[in-house]
Amino acid sequence: MDLTETWNLLMQGFATAGTPVNLLWALVGCALGTAVGVLPGIGPATAVAMLLPITTQVEATASMIFFAGIYYGAMYGGSTTSILLNTPGETATMVTAMEGNKMAKSGRAGAALATSAIGSFVAGTIATVIVTLFAPVVAEFAVKLGPPEYFMLMLLAFTTVSAVLGQSTVRGLTALFVGLAAGLVGMDQITGQVRYTGGVPEFLDGIEIVLVAVGLFAVAEAMHAVLFEGKSVETENRMSRVSMSWSDWRRSLPAWLRGTAIGAPFGCIPAGGTEIPTFLSYALEKKLAKGEHQAEFGTKGAIEGVAGPEAANNATVTAALIPLLTLGIPTSNTTAIILGAFQNYGIQPGPQLFSTASGLVWALIASLYIGNVMLLVLNLPMIGLWVKLLKVPKPQLYAGILIFATVGAYGMRQSAFDLFLLYGIGLLGLVMRRFNFPTAPVLVGMILGPLAEAQMRNAISIGEGSALIFVQRPMSLALLVIIVLIMVLPRLLKKRA
Repeated sequence: MDLTETWNLLMQGFATAGTPVNLLWALVGCALGTAVGVLPGIGPATAVAMLLPITTQVEATASMIFFAGIYYGAMYGGSTTSILLNTPGETATMVTAMEGNKMAKSGRAGAALATSAIGSFVAGTIATVIVTLFAPVVAEFAVKLGPPEYFMLMLLAFTTVSAVLGQSTVRGLTALFVGLAAGLVGMDQITGQVRYTGGVPEFLDGIEIVLVAVGLFAVAEAMHAVLFEGKSVETENRMSRVSMSWSDWRRSLPAWLRGTAIGAPFGCIPAGGTEIPTFLSYALEKKLAKGEHQAEFGTKGAIEGVAGPEAANNATVTAALIPLLTLGIPTSNTTAIILGAFQNYGIQPGPQLFSTASGLVWALIASLYIGNVMLLVLNLPMIGLWVKLLKVPKPQLYAGILIFATVGAYGMRQSAFDLFLLYGIGLLGLVMRRFNFPTAPVLVGMILGPLAEAQMRNAISIGEGSALIFVQRPMSLALLVIIVLIMVLPRLLKKRA
């Protein structure tokens, strides 16, 4: 695809995303996402999972623009609480809290919030340009892959999500197998054979991905807060003006660019999470700082320690749309739930998406540019309002989440069975949280499991019943080697250390 064609498609995307209805959905998504980021403990995954039932009522393009707004809006909002209250709303903003809160205590909260918001805008825009230019290229390349390569790609997603997320590979793989088992319930898509339903007619169509997402994230989150978390203590820093001095600009700009350069590649590979790039960015900024600027790290708070990680965080989040849209591989909790939303509309993200649902994809990409500007306008003047959200008492907050989750789940099929299943999955999510099992592999296993099974069976039929097909094709062999390295290398390095 040449640049002229990409430009024309992007302009058509802007025409669709710029309609009053879609602009309104983008604005609501960005505002809601920011609020979700500000409230500690409610990540974008919980918010998108809770709102998934709207996919039955709202047109596909509008709801994807809405979910995308929540997705990167939450990344913006998480930095506000990290800086002001030292309470990361998202794991991605843990690093921001380290320097940002020290800056706030030194009376420089305004500069910290400004560099965070502007850095997020700069990184988000650059990463969106990368998505615009490279997503179609990746899609064109992906069309040339066959079933053996696709099966290996999905196996790569399984291993990376299981090995990278959570505290141990064994726990990650256990969670993945729970998801794979749930994905097998219902009718076999190739033979039409009913399997693992236990004679329950409601299971014939399989377990709804929306129920699993809402149960594991929203219901489990609320139950955990009610049963195990104590009353949070509120502390506040006085707000200075949300502005930056000339020196702050001079120090922030290179940090934003370096953070973007670290974050964007991490988003493109299925390596799971924003924690690695944000920590790498922080380590780099600390290493590059000299003299009095280096002395600010860990004491008064260094502005580079906020600017770099925030840019890395937002670049990773935006670039993660490339593997989601072109290969159908989610690299985080939220993209896994957004993949479920696509499937609710009967749309399967992958290399064909750019030809079968071109209008939707380009409107979504155009909405990222619009959303970035909206977030800048929302965040800089309204920071005082977002801080007031932190005063919502925990009991009312979590009661509201449970009501939303219950009404949403019931609204899908008007089935009482779905409600029992929802709270059963919620209890499973609660147990997983208590014993530090990651929840993302469950979703990834459930969504990609049936697809991986179909691709494996197709690949073996191409190889006339032989599994050697996976090592006879160069691309699938290369992916197999990468998978083995991901599983083995960390252990070897640990032993050596």
